[in-house]
Amino acid sequence: MADNTKGDRPLERGVEDTLVTDFADTHRKSYGDFLQLKTLLNLQKTFQDPAQPDEMLFIIIHQVSELWLKLMHHQLVEVRRFLQQDEFGPAMKNLDRIKAIQRQLIAAWETLLTMTPADYMTFRKALGNSSGFQSYGYRQIEFILGNKDTATLKVHEHDPEVMEMLTAALVKPSLYDEVLHMLARQGFNVPQDLLDRDYSRTYSGDPRIVEIWAEIYRNTGRYWDLYALAEKLMDVESLFQRWRFDHATAVERVIGMQPGTGGSSGVAFLRKALELRFFHDLYDVRSDLMYGGQS
Repeated sequence: MADNTKGDRPLERGVEDTLVTDFADTHRKSYGDFLQLKTLLNLQKTFQDPAQPDEMLFIIIHQVSELWLKLMHHQLVEVRRFLQQDEFGPAMKNLDRIKAIQRQLIAAWETLLTMTPADYMTFRKALGNSSGFQSYGYRQIEFILGNKDTATLKVHEHDPEVMEMLTAALVKPSLYDEVLHMLARQGFNVPQDLLDRDYSRTYSGDPRIVEIWAEIYRNTGRYWDLYALAEKLMDVESLFQRWRFDHATAVERVIGMQPGTGGSSGVAFLRKALELRFFHDLYDVRSDLMYGGQS
């Protein structure tokens, strides 16, 4: 009889009698059923036959990133809802989760960079005119964070369903719009023209709101929740900028300064995004505080 132990240590874990192993009953869901793994794991269709070695890497990295973007947008919607209800605690918790998601997105570039220019060129032509700029999951996040650039909708005009979804997102208040409303409910003098503004247009900051934030930052003990909220928003912005920077760096390492597959100038186009900001007032208040401290 075989001895399946080495001393007191079992060599096999075995299956406990209480483990569920019979999934013939259609009412009993397995792990694969719950996650729809047969569907999910068959979505990675390579471009060429035979497939080039790094095609699977390229596809999975981008599909996983789209899933993280979907979750990030879901959490941003939750934060917006909690802000509408002045629920600081749940809003803060969800912002922390968003930051964790952003770190996962950033880490994806490190994996992608195991692909060399030589690897990429074996299948790049098969991409056609596809480009990450065409990601409507990314566009949803930009809209809810406040970058309401209507010109970006042009790449989605061929898809009525996506256009309807993005147009609806365009006219909704951004996360920061809800912060302004919350400040007003907290008793701060937020100008009515900002509360009633056209939400489909990008908010680029206002000195009257900067004054409000300056008061909050000078009295953090009194306004701790608002102060902490502002800093978490800045964390989200900083991580978003890092993701953009790492994206541009990854693209430059793989294709140099060549044009992108979607018709953009490539790295030069990606670098322009580094100049975009979501929370202008929270940047401007820093200059205001530093100037005020020296006067």
